[in-house]
Amino acid sequence: LSSFSDFLFKFLVIGSAGTGKSCLLHQFIENKFKQDSNHTIGVEFGSKVVNVGGKTVKLQIWDTAGQERFRSVTRSYYRGAAGALLVYDITSRETYNALTNWLTDARTLASPNIVIILCGNKKDLDADREVTFLEASRFAQENELMFLETSALTGENVEEAFLKCARTILNKIESGELDPERMGSGIQYGDASLRQLRQPRGAQAQSRQQCSC
Repeated sequence: LSSFSDFLFKFLVIGSAGTGKSCLLHQFIENKFKQDSNHTIGVEFGSKVVNVGGKTVKLQIWDTAGQERFRSVTRSYYRGAAGALLVYDITSRETYNALTNWLTDARTLASPNIVIILCGNKKDLDADREVTFLEASRFAQENELMFLETSALTGENVEEAFLKCARTILNKIESGELDPERMGSGIQYGDASLRQLRQPRGAQAQSRQQCSC
């Protein structure tokens, strides 16, 4: 992919401690499982350029600590996020029960329009499951969230979760529901879009003609 992107989206990975948030981010960016994962202290950052619906999008992803004592630090990162992965562990009823609190935080601190995908992580540990697919799917529907079960270990649905979220944001930009020009939208035009925007219409046509000869 070229270094030029059409858009830049700010993403969050949120949820209780121990649900595998850092491992999901690592699997998405490095395509491998992070063996020695300690609890995140504060916030970690990663970015990746992806192709979504013919557009090049740079995802800037903030992985937040799930422990309560870091809550005040991580909350400041919510501002201006366009998308979020809300993560629970399918083998832990406790992390599932905490989802409502995380959801409230995201919608009040980031933006009411934030696009959220619910991720039931650790799908590879199906034998120890405490939360059924159907139950989580119902929760997602009631709260207008997209939903996937993922495995940071095997990589199943990890890329799909980020892409699904990015695709929805892109659709909302194209339908006019989201405006990248609005402060705090979590969306910026990337280098490629800015170059086109800065060129007057005639110049764009002219440069295309020059290229074709």
